[in-house]
Amino acid sequence: MSDPQETLDEKQAIERLNAALTLQLRSALQYSLTAASLSGLEVQGLAEMLTRYGDAELADARLLIEKIVSLGGEPTTDVAGLQFERDAQDAFRLLVDFEGETAEALQASIEPTGREARSEALEHMLEHMIMRKQRQIDFLERALR
Repeated sequence: MSDPQETLDEKQAIERLNAALTLQLRSALQYSLTAASLSGLEVQGLAEMLTRYGDAELADARLLIEKIVSLGGEPTTDVAGLQFERDAQDAFRLLVDFEGETAEALQASIEPTGREARSEALEHMLEHMIMRKQRQIDFLERALR
């Protein structure tokens, strides 16, 4: 019999994945809101990039939902609060803050995964989401400089 600390804690994983999903859904919508509402010639070229980021966020939300259901849970339908910022720099700062919060929630979802094969697969999926999200944060931070 395997060590309980080495096995996937399904209940805790579902709870943490749902917490991350609430923020992940916000990410998809916040990118879309920002991309569609940017004004000014200097930021129009960035709208397409933000739209792609929003699409990637939605794809990751689907992966989280699939995993929650696969573990026997019910995916949350809650979405963390959105915020409209008219100024592009304020909107980008908001995205950086929101994305950092979401990345931390995804990181917290790794802890209950254990060391089974399915645990390693979940951890790997979450790490890829965090890595992609960090590239987006880096892009936004460079845009703010």
